[in-house]
Amino acid sequence: MKAPFELMLGLRYTRAKRRNGFISFISLSSMIGIALGVTALITVLSIMNGFQSELRDRILGMTAHMTLTEQDGHLRDWRSLYDKVIDLPHVIGAAPNITEQAMITSGKKVSGILVRGILPDQEGEVADISDKMVVGKLSSLYGGDYRIVLGGELALSLGVSLGDKVTVIAPQGTFSPVGIVPRIKRFTVVGVFDAGMHEYDSSLALIHLVDAQKLFKYEDSVGGLQLKLDDLFLVGKVKHELSGVISKNLYVREWRQQHANFFKAIEMEKRMMFIVLALIIMVAAFNIVSTMVMVVTDKQGDIAVLRTLGASPNSIQWIFIIQGLVIGFMGALLGLAGGLSLAFNIDVIVPFIEHLLGIQFFPSDIYYISQVPSKVEWSDVWSVTILAFLLTLVATLYPARKAAKVQPAEALRYE
Repeated sequence: MKAPFELMLGLRYTRAKRRNGFISFISLSSMIGIALGVTALITVLSIMNGFQSELRDRILGMTAHMTLTEQDGHLRDWRSLYDKVIDLPHVIGAAPNITEQAMITSGKKVSGILVRGILPDQEGEVADISDKMVVGKLSSLYGGDYRIVLGGELALSLGVSLGDKVTVIAPQGTFSPVGIVPRIKRFTVVGVFDAGMHEYDSSLALIHLVDAQKLFKYEDSVGGLQLKLDDLFLVGKVKHELSGVISKNLYVREWRQQHANFFKAIEMEKRMMFIVLALIIMVAAFNIVSTMVMVVTDKQGDIAVLRTLGASPNSIQWIFIIQGLVIGFMGALLGLAGGLSLAFNIDVIVPFIEHLLGIQFFPSDIYYISQVPSKVEWSDVWSVTILAFLLTLVATLYPARKAAKVQPAEALRYE
């Protein structure tokens, strides 16, 4: 099957050596500009996806995907609820806990903390705390012995280590003739964890669930039942399924609600970066306008001959649209290849640049993430590539319409 003459002429004009070399230079620079814009946008979006995924994993590594509790914050008969939800689709683990605010002291040092009462043998079903222990073991927590596990920064600020004593002051006080007296209990430090998140390492302390029930006056109840799913993005579906199993007085809270502001800020930053870097592609694409306008001026004689041979204005228009699209397509293709090459090899490229320049972009003693993460989302890749191609198409419309309006007699007058 023979290709349409518009396609053949459009491709020939792209390959042919023009009399005006400056036009060829602008065409090449436009193609390179589109390629650089697509490369930069794919790479930056992949890095931001990597940061978002890394931070999400670190946050959810210390907490569950969903929490079931009653409106007063006390969950009664959690064992029967555990039996109901553990067999639901996508639920792979469940564990009770108590989370309360308190004060902790060691000598003259005082700090506000978040105390989490857990069952060490079940906590592994919903969180990865055991893997983050740097001193001691999570299994060292025994009910009734009043033992405590501290975050690394919290232990450092208090100046305590394994075997030291700390005092926990709970706001749930007892009434006495002199007023309300806070509940005070001495704990022995049996472990230190490093979650890699300042929020947890500087303010979280873990104790046994039995000790938490006594300290915070929970009796036989717990604060909530935490659930872990096989896919953290299925919380909406599981929440809908829970409505048919649990009673109406139970409150369901998911990870997106607990950290909504944080993840919204990251998503907003990603969108802003997309818009800013898309301007690079836009500038390069609209350089094609000037290129194609000069091509139309340079080819007026050819256009006139084609019109006299019977070519329609629509055919002339498509010749120059094809020529512009070839530039945009090649630029988007080169940018796609470059962006994916950088995104998939960022873990090799960044250390090489650091070694070459003798600097470290993310020092481990300052940043929790010491390496630049990267995660390629194919939806982002195709969005960027299609955007570049569409901008190129828009940029070719004006020059192509101008070419279609060339009058043969006027163009041949000075030939």
